[in-house]
Order: sequence, then C-alpha cells, then structure tokens
Amino acid sequence: MNGGDIRREWFDKDYYQVLGVPKNASAAEVKKAYRKLAQRHHPDANAGNKEAEERFKEVSAAYDVLGDQDKRKQYDQVREMAASGFGSGGGAGWPGAGGGRVRVEGFPEGFDVSDLGDLFGGLFGGTGGRSRGRQAARGGDLQTEVRLSFDEAMEGATVPVQIRGPAPCPTCHGSGAEPGTSPIVCPECGGSGQVAVNQGLFSLARPCPRCRGNGRIVEHPCHGCGGSGSVRRTRRFSVRVPPGVRDGARIKVAGRGEPGDAGASAGDLYVVVRVAPHQMFGRKGSDLTVELPVTYPEAALGAHVEVPTLNGAVKLKIPAGTPGGKTFRIRGKGAPKPKGGHGDLLVTVRVDVPTKLSRDERRLLEELRAAQQASPRRPVEV
Repeated sequence: MNGGDIRREWFDKDYYQVLGVPKNASAAEVKKAYRKLAQRHHPDANAGNKEAEERFKEVSAAYDVLGDQDKRKQYDQVREMAASGFGSGGGAGWPGAGGGRVRVEGFPEGFDVSDLGDLFGGLFGGTGGRSRGRQAARGGDLQTEVRLSFDEAMEGATVPVQIRGPAPCPTCHGSGAEPGTSPIVCPECGGSGQVAVNQGLFSLARPCPRCRGNGRIVEHPCHGCGGSGSVRRTRRFSVRVPPGVRDGARIKVAGRGEPGDAGASAGDLYVVVRVAPHQMFGRKGSDLTVELPVTYPEAALGAHVEVPTLNGAVKLKIPAGTPGGKTFRIRGKGAPKPKGGHGDLLVTVRVDVPTKLSRDERRLLEELRAAQQASPRRPVEV
C-alpha cells in the first residue's frame, strides 16, 4: 500500500454512496454512474449554481478513486480498517497518547498490517506506525587502494595505509561531550528517541525534535569537535595482506571507517589490492602459468629441462614427440591458497624455431627433411 496516495478524507467520505452504486459495483457500473451525475451537475449546465458546482467536485473526487483499480483497492482497505474500530484497549497495536493503543484487529482478508506504517506516514506526514525514532547512525564505510608487486602478493605483505577524513575526536573519544562531562538522557523523550503526536483518531510516534532521535543530549559540547564527536584528520596504520592475494581483492578492516553517531559503531575500511603483472608468470585462480621454450630436437627427441617456479627451478621431463602448445602440470608450485596449500604451475611448451642457422645446422636439417620425404607416409585413417 502506497501511503503517499492515501487521503485523510477517505475515512469520512463514502464514495460509493456519492456515486449511488453498491460496493461490489463493476468498473463499468461505476463509470456509467459517474457520467450520469457529472453531466447533471456540470458547471456549464448549472451556471451560477454553487451547490451544483460542489456536487460536481464531489462526484469527480469519488470517480478519481473508484475509477482507478489500485486507488479503489486502497480505499476499500482504509474503509474496512476504519469500520473495524479504533480506540483504546487491548489487542495488537502501537502505543498511543496517555497509554492507549490503536487497535489493529479485524482487517479485511489479505490486508498487510505492515502497510500501516506507510499509511499513517502518508496521511499525517509522520514516520509511520512502526517508527522507533532515529537510531544512532553507524559510521560510513571507506575504501582505499594499495599496490603490490607480484612477488609481494605471493609472499604476503604488511602495507602502510593513509586515510584522510572524519575520525573520532581525540579530545572526547567520540562522545561529543567535553571531557569530565557526559551526555544526558533526553528529558523530552526519556531516552527513547521518539515522542507521541496526537492526531485525533490516532497517536503517532515521531523522532524527538529535541535530541533528533538520539535519545541523548550533549549539554557541554566538546571544545575539540563542537559536539559532533569527530574531526577531520589523517590516520595512518598498517594492513596485513595475506599471501596469494589476487588483483582486485578487497580486504575488510573492521572499525576503521568513518565514526558513527555518539554511541554507534564506526564503519569499516575496505582496502582494494592492485597487483602488478609478472614478466614471466601468469595466473588462473590459484594456478600459475608459464611458457617454456624448447628446441626442436628437445621436443622431438625428449629432454629434461629446468622450469622456473616461485622458489627456484625444478626439472621437468619432456617426452619425445612433444608438440608445441602441450601443457604440463607441476603440482603444488602455484600461488598460495587462502585456506592453506598451493595451486599448481601450468607449463606450456613453446617450440623455438631458430631464425638463423649455422652451415652445419642447415646441413643436418636438410638431411632430416630428405630422410622424412624418403620414408613412406602412413595412410590417413578415415
């Protein structure tokens, strides 16, 4: 239910009676009745007749609600609510003035009682039946960036962070009160942060105007922050970045954001990590990737070659006949994992083709080509 569309006169005006139709009238019947009455009482047909003019306005207002499906549904709910009875006494409801309560039983089937908050707020400009007053606001979150080399990201690092912005006042430690004094309970609302406003049929709760919903008042504001509890300054501290952190990762540092209202917690700081690329290694999740150049004889005849890793080279066997693009997996030589252990190193073979050949190298390759051409080719299987 959209409280902003609801009008207070809906409690008093029976629009069905205004149009002379029953409550279960169809949309076509409502429209027909409106046209008949509008034509009869139109100002053009009743020049100078104030009574007819007022009647025309009343008919138009009734059709504006009953002729709109959504408004008609809301209007029916409001009328059912009013007919079910409001007043002091028991039953579920909200505190009213003088200890009375607004009864909320007996609503029509399908009516959402939680809509009453929006309904009352729309009718009377309050904060709604469910208002509890403005709670002390938590501080806002902050975000900053740090940059690491690839090696630092793999090993983990402690990095300095500098933040410029609101911080708890060092004089009053965020209370807003002058040292030696303390905020007092608001005498207007008794510390609840809200006051009851009598609206005749209803008693609504609104944020206390004296303490602005905080429930406390600073009688002697801190000379360092003027009572706000915070000052703008530069804060410096260190943040531990875990090993294996990925580029773009966000590290949460609890309580290092902006200070909250007096009595509320501070926000959090989020540190975004930017990792510089490595000249040799790439990354896929917790796995590292590397390209391994091998010579044609090594790929054709097989070989044991050294492969670089994060902590020194290891030997890798290249089987005879290994094609270019073949990828080998070396277990446990990847990036550190958040929950322990390491990923793998994925080694992709790249066959190096020399651009310049010595006389002997050219002679040997020509002999190899001649031998391959002379050998019978295997039939292609279909």
